[in-house]
Amino acid sequence: MGLISFIKGAGKKLYGKKEAAPVAPTETAPPSKTDLLKAEVARLGIPVENLNVEVSEMVTVSGVTNNNADREKIILAMGNIDCVGCVDDHITVTNPEPEATFHVVQKGDSLSKISKVVYGDPMKYNAIFEANKPMLDHPDNIYPGQTLRIPPVA
Repeated sequence: MGLISFIKGAGKKLYGKKEAAPVAPTETAPPSKTDLLKAEVARLGIPVENLNVEVSEMVTVSGVTNNNADREKIILAMGNIDCVGCVDDHITVTNPEPEATFHVVQKGDSLSKISKVVYGDPMKYNAIFEANKPMLDHPDNIYPGQTLRIPPVA
């Protein structure tokens, strides 16, 4: 638990390009940044109870999840959003296991290149891909500035 830094200008464009104009009393208000972040975790299907998200200069997230993998995925789902520079993690894990490390993708990186550096074997790239599902939908869809989970060697 604690503060995890992200590259603020890199990430999914969840919030749109600019702040919405004030809403007239008869119109429905657009979703808040908090609602959009919660919806992103729900869309990814990451299990968490009592998810609470606060957005200011950073995103503060709390809740209860069964394992560190889900906790880390929630942190990455929040942090890999454009305009998010930091996630303050207060998620409780009921069944803790060894934590993964995080890797910031650099220009020219691929999952196999990262796997070779981390595990000594480029063919173990699928472990990194699986550890980052559902945020990644294909092993080739990574981008510079994105933060990935690197699970411990089994």
